[in-house]
Amino acid sequence: MSQEQAAPELACRVMAGGEVTVHGRIAGSSNVTLFATCTLDGTELAAVYKPARGERPLWDFPTGLHRREVAAYVLSEALGWGLVPPTIERLDAPLGIGSLQLFVDEDGESHYFTLRDESRWTESLHRMAVFDVVANNADRKSGHVLLAGDRLWAIDNGLSFHCQPKLRTVIWDFAGDALSGVETAALERLIEDPLPERLAELLDPDECAAVVRRASRLLKEGCLPAPADDDWRPYPWPLV
Repeated sequence: MSQEQAAPELACRVMAGGEVTVHGRIAGSSNVTLFATCTLDGTELAAVYKPARGERPLWDFPTGLHRREVAAYVLSEALGWGLVPPTIERLDAPLGIGSLQLFVDEDGESHYFTLRDESRWTESLHRMAVFDVVANNADRKSGHVLLAGDRLWAIDNGLSFHCQPKLRTVIWDFAGDALSGVETAALERLIEDPLPERLAELLDPDECAAVVRRASRLLKEGCLPAPADDDWRPYPWPLV
């Protein structure tokens, strides 16, 4: 069984209760991002550990980005889309409180710009675009879309869930496309049912309300938005 084939429940249980061993830093991240293994009852899984103490202060986001990583997983699961690798908050990790996310053993070559023209990924990428609008992702770089085996994953979701519009993404190819039936049904469930309790624990009440507003707006418009015609920069940097 490969890393990404681990059942979400098993992965979360191992990361939440297992022994965490940090092996080193993952290069290329603006915040401290560590490669770790979690071991419980003979099961060992690789994970990405983002300690809160390693976050670089930002002027436009409050501290605690690791909680937004967890919130992105909770939202993905609530929608039923499985876009975000299993992610949990761990209070007693080696460098203190932070997020642990199942390490995705991706192919090392693919990213959004190499995948978007392959028709087999159109549905997944379209769904990822919808997810990013609802989560208000401010940093969907091409390299944050990973190919592992027969599925795509959306990683690095810490800059999400702000109350103010901050959507910055490379996935604008679907602007104006109608929502699919599956996407519409998932969004309807999200706004009709109470948000998951765990999401309310991770985000402020205003941020939770903003999730519902964004989902409701998408349903009302029935299609994915285009970049706004104003001074807001709609693309992250660097793009990859």
